[in-house]
Parts: sequence; C-alpha cells; structure tokens
Amino acid sequence: MAKRKPSPSKETISDQLRRFIRDSGISRNQLCKMTGMDPSHLHRFYHGTGRLTNDMVDKLADALQLRLVKDDE
Repeated sequence: MAKRKPSPSKETISDQLRRFIRDSGISRNQLCKMTGMDPSHLHRFYHGTGRLTNDMVDKLADALQLRLVKDDE
C-alpha cells in the first residue's frame, strides 16, 4: 500500500506533535522523565530521523495533555 503524502498546507501528526512539544514549555529531558521514554528516541523523532510507537505517542499526548482525534476531511 502506498503511503499517503500530506498536502502541503496540512501538518502531519508528527509535525503537530513536534510543534506541541516545542510550544509546551517542557524540556525534552523532562518530557522523557515524565513519560519514561528513552531520550535518544525522542531526539531522533524530534529531528525527523526516527519514529515513535503508538505507545510513545500516547504517553506524549498524556504528558502534554493532548487528545488525539480523527479529522473527517
């Protein structure tokens, strides 16, 4: 199955999560402590060279007090 490419005007979920991390005021080191994530995983994700598991995304969403919802567009 081919990967869907995001439209140029839409942020991917990864882009949105990076933006929320950046804008949260919480350091990435502190975020790792809060979620139990390995700092190297978050570093690679944040810089676009790694991926997160669903479990990691859930932990980050909880720590950042985010709710993930499906956009019906």
